[in-house]
Amino acid sequence: MKQSLLDILRDPRDRQPLTLRIDSQRGDEILTGELVAGDGTRYAITKGIPRFVPHDDYVENFSFEWTKHRTTQLDSAHNSRESEERFAESLPYPLAELKGKLVLDVGCGMGRFSEIVLKYGGTVVGIDLSYAVDAAWTNMGQHAGANFVQANVFALPFAPESFDLIYSLGVLHHTPDPRAAFDCLPMLLKPGGTLMTTFYAAYNKAYVAASEFWRRVFRPVPRPILYKMAHVSIPFYYLSRLPKIGKLFSTFFPMSGHRRTEWRVLDTFDWWSPQYQFYYTHPEVFRWYQDHRLSNIVVKGPGISLAGTRSL
Repeated sequence: MKQSLLDILRDPRDRQPLTLRIDSQRGDEILTGELVAGDGTRYAITKGIPRFVPHDDYVENFSFEWTKHRTTQLDSAHNSRESEERFAESLPYPLAELKGKLVLDVGCGMGRFSEIVLKYGGTVVGIDLSYAVDAAWTNMGQHAGANFVQANVFALPFAPESFDLIYSLGVLHHTPDPRAAFDCLPMLLKPGGTLMTTFYAAYNKAYVAASEFWRRVFRPVPRPILYKMAHVSIPFYYLSRLPKIGKLFSTFFPMSGHRRTEWRVLDTFDWWSPQYQFYYTHPEVFRWYQDHRLSNIVVKGPGISLAGTRSL
């Protein structure tokens, strides 16, 4: 972490300031040390990351997948713009307007979208409950505009009104209570700041039922074995493109159809392995934004993607 992060870091229990103790650093990057609360509670900084949780709790599957696929979705590793285009699809203003903004990436994974914020001149703080934060720090932690924090979305360690943009794309529906997780975010926006989220869509009932059936069947399988099983998605790419039978197969046995082999395996494992997975409609999530009096609410894509602004 950079020492400048201390300006907005708070004890997640009471939002009080923390004191920094540095053990080692490289340039501006604090590699090891502690953050100390007023009552003496200590939060370790290890491998450049402040740790506000003792372990990865219910998201060990994401720790597993992002360690294995640290660069699979990283644009810079594949001379691609796929993640950039996905991010732009949900952002309610041009990417160029990220310049100078302080951004919170909720459920950053290995930093897929954090990289886009940095590319366009923003400063990003990525948080994740899983050990994916270690992959993210390896990918871009040394960047002057990047910080990564291991923390729980239900107890975020930041001062109110800190961020110009908060986003969580495809993450909150993997928490035990997505609505409660969403409720933790608006207070961290600066007046005029933007919140954007993406959730899985509930409209295709057959697809949702099939997806949930297979997730419940496969989730208890040990992670290394389930990961090997996810490789069945490799030939599925071709089967799913057959006339008629392909669409039927895709509905009742959901697997990723991404054109890149490693991405297909990653996505399929990602769909089969979560402990929690919920689906929503646009009106449901729209009401969440309204309940927090967010304005200029817009429906974006893909899935259930919305964005709104905190009033000035």
